Amino acid sequence: MSDSAPPHRNPRHGRLTVRPHPPVAPGPSGLVPMTGPDGGDVAIAYAPEPATDGSAYRLVLLLHGASGSARQGLDLLLPVADAHHLLLVAPQSSAASWDLIAGGFGADVGRIDGLLATAFDGYPVRDVTLGGFSDGASYALSLGLANGDLIDAVLAFSPGFAAPPVTHGHPRIFISHGVDDRVLPIDVCSRRLVPHLHGLGYDVTYEEFDGGHEIPTPIRDDATTWLTIP
Repeated sequence: MSDSAPPHRNPRHGRLTVRPHPPVAPGPSGLVPMTGPDGGDVAIAYAPEPATDGSAYRLVLLLHGASGSARQGLDLLLPVADAHHLLLVAPQSSAASWDLIAGGFGADVGRIDGLLATAFDGYPVRDVTLGGFSDGASYALSLGLANGDLIDAVLAFSPGFAAPPVTHGHPRIFISHGVDDRVLPIDVCSRRLVPHLHGLGYDVTYEEFDGGHEIPTPIRDDATTWLTIP
């Protein structure tokens, strides 16, 4: 991650302004609901027990698919969080899907910035990753490429596209896609997207699998290994 000053907030550009810093107070372990200014639940987090050696977490922000839930986002990596010391934060989109899908970055960028600030206040964070499935994967790629000075890696399971209005840095990228996907067909999605990203100079690891619009356990395990053992 860059040590440069954080950008000024401009949600339309998809820029995240917060940066990891020493925690203000210790956050709780386990499942943690996260609320917005109106008191409503806007995300759910999961924090493994602190490491005995005091090492910081890798924070993974996980984004659900269209019409999905924060819990569905969390479940993408919840089974492996303890083993790999992953601090998971899963927001709920402000509408049925993420703001970019509806026409441009906006409300969800501000929500994510606030959630990251809350996580940084409560937990020591070493690295920040974006991950998602389907629409959430497209959003993770787009937001990740716009914030490569904060985001060091992106996990995109069955994405449709990447459309960052600006780009910063070069996060490494993992993309998977099922060859029988009927929701976001592989030929017009990842098989076009991956060569494009390679052409722009991004380090992309790409896996195709026999299956549809899903994340098989072996793919999740490969993605976790890629993320935690670079």
